[in-house]
Amino acid sequence: MASAKWKVIPGSITAPQGFHTGSVFCDVKRLGTGKGSSRGKKKDLAVLVSDVPASVAGMFTTNQVVAAPVTLSIPRARKARARAIVVNSGNANACTGEQGLTDAGEMAALTAQTLGIRNDRDVLVCSTGRIGLNLPMENIRDGIRSACASLGRSPEMDTETATAIMTSDTRPKEIALEFQLDGKAVRIGGMAKGAGMIHPGMSPTGKRPATRALHATMLSFITTDASVAPQLLKKALREAVAASFNCISIDGDMSTNDTVIALANGLAGNRTMESDESEDGRLFGEALRFVCLQLAKMIVKDGEGVTKVVTLRITGARNDAEADAAARAIANSELVKTSWCGEDPNWGRIAHAIGYSSARVEIGKLDIGYCRPGSTRILHSLKQGQPTDTSLEELRTITSLEEFEIHCNLNLGPGRADFYTSDLTEEYVDFNKGE
Repeated sequence: MASAKWKVIPGSITAPQGFHTGSVFCDVKRLGTGKGSSRGKKKDLAVLVSDVPASVAGMFTTNQVVAAPVTLSIPRARKARARAIVVNSGNANACTGEQGLTDAGEMAALTAQTLGIRNDRDVLVCSTGRIGLNLPMENIRDGIRSACASLGRSPEMDTETATAIMTSDTRPKEIALEFQLDGKAVRIGGMAKGAGMIHPGMSPTGKRPATRALHATMLSFITTDASVAPQLLKKALREAVAASFNCISIDGDMSTNDTVIALANGLAGNRTMESDESEDGRLFGEALRFVCLQLAKMIVKDGEGVTKVVTLRITGARNDAEADAAARAIANSELVKTSWCGEDPNWGRIAHAIGYSSARVEIGKLDIGYCRPGSTRILHSLKQGQPTDTSLEELRTITSLEEFEIHCNLNLGPGRADFYTSDLTEEYVDFNKGE
């Protein structure tokens, strides 16, 4: 949902005023290991800090096997304010027991000490990489000190940090916007990583939400110099994640480490936003949703082995929850995903996936169609439960594209959902089958 209300600008997390970042190579991942990562001295640790205390919000994996940094960061994101984030790639610090919690705590404490932050609970921690290995803490300690000593702000430094958090990603994922609030120029910047083990499901508490509306290794860091009350930032992030990161799937596997953290330091000087019912509050929420959705789409496009990016548009369900259930069934069907890989418009597989979802389906009312991204011309393969005269060759002109949309109308009610997913390829299998 691009908007004339903002413009995209260079950079990402340090584009807003008062944020600095630094990233280093400290050999968290042994040289030459880790499929998909650059060989050699790839940066693998980064620090992000606000010059002043910032409103904080976080969304975290709802996997019941949860990494130590997530356990540490959840209560810190519930607070009103925070100052910094420290993150490493190459090691997830998951399934590492008490030692893992101790190491995550030391990462926060050393970052706080090095940056002169009085309370180490103002530092959040993230990790991504291989599960079941203890962190090489001597390397981590050296890396934190070096990253803190190299802090700066520029689009180039943002890209270095976006690269440092990557694992099997092939490219960094960044965006920044500028717009007006209360007569002040305000910026939002964000970055993300993720390419495999990607499936939606984050909440503020790490507990599984009851509905889609409230609720990979996937990491994302979002900064803004807007003045936003902590509770409003938490609400805005929860809603933005529900419509973006929680609506993507590459392989149906939820990570132990998924995290989105937002910091708002108020240095733009606008009047503090307290409610999303105000004009400024609504605009801020819209811009935040745009940032999250663009980053989420970048993750899908960079998925392991992905050759097709597919947007599912579900309408006519009895409610939004059932529309979401239908979308997830399609997105995670291996039969559907492999047919996309072969550019085969096998709409029967889509119909059968919707049918076994928890959504109410009446076959005599179901429509399925294909179209180019953003087009209003839908080529229907199924209409009111009956095959149309659209040929497979016509449908294949759509499925042969690198990106396309599938529209499914259940014709039972007002429920709708948009979902973003991909094909499943031989390359994905080869990448993930092990040595």
